[in-house]
Amino acid sequence: MAGSSGLGRRAAPSPHSARDNAPLYEHIELLFFAYRDFVGDADRLLEDYGFGRAHHRVLHFVNRHPGLTIAALLDILKITKQSLNRVLKELVAKNFVEARAGAVDRRHRQLFATEAGERLASELARVQTRRFAAAFESLGASAKEESARFLLAMIDAPERERVTRLIASGRGRSK
Repeated sequence: MAGSSGLGRRAAPSPHSARDNAPLYEHIELLFFAYRDFVGDADRLLEDYGFGRAHHRVLHFVNRHPGLTIAALLDILKITKQSLNRVLKELVAKNFVEARAGAVDRRHRQLFATEAGERLASELARVQTRRFAAAFESLGASAKEESARFLLAMIDAPERERVTRLIASGRGRSK
């Protein structure tokens, strides 16, 4: 069968190519609204603690990657040291995160979620997981894998491998 190997066949045309100048308003707006509702679930919970989205992001990665250095966290979040210091200071003061001298290099502080931090991070993850689970259930069996592929493709190409490794290093961490 000449056509079964895929050789000589043209790929199906993309529904929207990077060269197309027409903005994808529907997708742009859907992403805005999906993000609004996704983070809104967590925002309501964070309000009880006087925390915001920046606190959530820091707590999430510190909980998923115990011993994360401040430099590594800055690289993940792509924020300024000043922004991180303000948020981190509050999380430490309220006993959600602990900063310890590095095991290898004492000048490098390593971050760990406290028991309270682990509980809050887990509660936030459960709230957001419920939204994902409901969406996956409504879309069918392949939704989880397809959406993960889509989200990864949305990340800048040079960052994808690093992000994939970071996510994999946090697997098995269910707290």
